[in-house]
Amino acid sequence: MHDEFLCHVTGYGTCEGRRIGVPLGTYRAPTLALALWWLRDRASWIAERLDPSPEAPAFPPGALVPVADTVADVPALLRSWCADDGQQDLVAEQLAAGRLVRIAAGDDTTEYELLAESVDALRMQRTVPPLVVPVA
Repeated sequence: MHDEFLCHVTGYGTCEGRRIGVPLGTYRAPTLALALWWLRDRASWIAERLDPSPEAPAFPPGALVPVADTVADVPALLRSWCADDGQQDLVAEQLAAGRLVRIAAGDDTTEYELLAESVDALRMQRTVPPLVVPVA
């Protein structure tokens, strides 16, 4: 069993034709349960900032507008991932086995990536490719 987990969240966009990553947070979780909690918390945090309640007093009327149906609904994808017990179990199993887990969701301008990995696995040579969890 792996005891500690390193978690990251990054936003990626394009600037002057180059892909740029902006770190949005890092957490060294002392337990698997806390690593999973942090990943869900960060996914919810991103979703709330991308899709806040239109009735919130901080937004003037008309400041938030709907996007086209063809644009991926990143907040909905992240909220769905957070609520999916099967996905949470899969991530827990993979982390407990020492594998790198990547959860990503993006629209036409930005990709949000959550990564988690056992600290022990960082010290070992990786022989298995990371698990890429589709968010759909």
